[in-house]
Amino acid sequence: MRDPHGTEFDDFVRTRSVALLRVAYLLTGDRHAAEDLLQEVLEQMYVRWRRVRTVPEAYARRALVNRSINRWRRRSRRPEQALGDNEGIARDHADDIALRQAVVVALRTLPPRQRAAVVLRYLEDLSVADVAATLRCSEGAVKSHSSRGLARLREALAGSSLVLSVPTDTGGAR
Repeated sequence: MRDPHGTEFDDFVRTRSVALLRVAYLLTGDRHAAEDLLQEVLEQMYVRWRRVRTVPEAYARRALVNRSINRWRRRSRRPEQALGDNEGIARDHADDIALRQAVVVALRTLPPRQRAAVVLRYLEDLSVADVAATLRCSEGAVKSHSSRGLARLREALAGSSLVLSVPTDTGGAR
């Protein structure tokens, strides 16, 4: 006999897993790590589905950010592993690949909280208030992390010949 909440969970996974995988990839910078991260979060959500089903997307984002930060902390204690140049990037147009890879590499240089703020704020297009709720911090902290993260991204991408439009206004909430 199947759990009646399983259908709701299945629908959630079917409709939101691609977007959540994108968030996980941007947080980890690695396709395989992103898939593992998302799988862990979805397993956690399934077990807790009765409690999280009212706000599953917010719960999933928060869990992705928290687990990616924990992974980053564990990884920073281990020796650096070399990653492939185009690991996790689909083969399509060369300019798109180069741009995506440059952004992912630049995102990897950011501390976890700055990376999470930039990913959620500008790549997931969440409001400052939503990012603050997801990261469990003040709106001012989100603005600060976003501003510093964008400045570091600009520095990292400055030497690149790619044309990238990075937002300059991190101030107002939507």
